[in-house]
Amino acid sequence: MLYILALLIGVIAGLRAMTAPATVAWGAWLGWLPVAGTWASFMSHWAAVGIFTILAIVELVTDQLPSTPSRKVPQQFGARIIMGAFAGAVIGAAGGATIVCLIAGAIGAVIGTLGGAEARGRLAAAFGKDPPAAFIEDAVAIIGGLLIVAAVA
Repeated sequence: MLYILALLIGVIAGLRAMTAPATVAWGAWLGWLPVAGTWASFMSHWAAVGIFTILAIVELVTDQLPSTPSRKVPQQFGARIIMGAFAGAVIGAAGGATIVCLIAGAIGAVIGTLGGAEARGRLAAAFGKDPPAAFIEDAVAIIGGLLIVAAVA
């Protein structure tokens, strides 16, 4: 079950790179992810929650800008894979399966990045502009991330 949740949090990272670590930080802080005594215990600290939440909000805002590069450029793509792997590893740390969940998170990030780019392009074409598609993607990432973290609890 943890592997599937790690894969899904990776998909969320593919949609929104910083939303995935922000949701796992919130889950750890709220006690939904039992990371105390693991390498990921720092995620339950208020500072981690604050930093990742601010970074997620910045990403949500900057992604609405016309100058935002494609998520498929190497830097964006790499960042999403790293964040997916990291968030998956934190979920795995809660259940003692860090390495496998790290890999599942990275795979999920690839799926989310490529599939999200395709879906966003289709939504933007349907709406005739990009902002509504971005808001739908934001909602899916935030709500999906919270549901995934809650499922671990």
